[in-house]
Amino acid sequence: MKEIEIKLVKEWPSSEIVNLYKAGNWWKPHYNVSELSKLITNSFVFVVAIDKTSQKAIGMGRVISDGVSDAYIQDVIVLPEYRYHTIGKQIIETLINHCHNHHIEWIGLIAEPGSIEFYTSLEFQRMKNHIPMLLKQRSNP
Repeated sequence: MKEIEIKLVKEWPSSEIVNLYKAGNWWKPHYNVSELSKLITNSFVFVVAIDKTSQKAIGMGRVISDGVSDAYIQDVIVLPEYRYHTIGKQIIETLINHCHNHHIEWIGLIAEPGSIEFYTSLEFQRMKNHIPMLLKQRSNP
């Protein structure tokens, strides 16, 4: 396995971040690449997993938070060819440690289908009697 570094960043090449979003099937054709720098900067913390040989981002994750009370982990992805080597775990642990270092204990996320076992292995648990909700999308005029 290649040597990997998990790094907190305030900027990263957009093409590599787009590649990661595409790997998660999260990138939509109407998204604006120029907005990615704002997405990274405005996150409470944004991390990339870097293949130290190529210096390319092979994984990422971020937290959105006010920095005082709650935090939400999102956009955690590792490129398929790098999965199952604890990189996702390292990303999550780095994000959690950053939150804990800022005295944030309430840390939530929404697990995608097929990822529940991964998150429960990292001590996340289902929130009983809670249902994630999403605002209904507006149709374009």
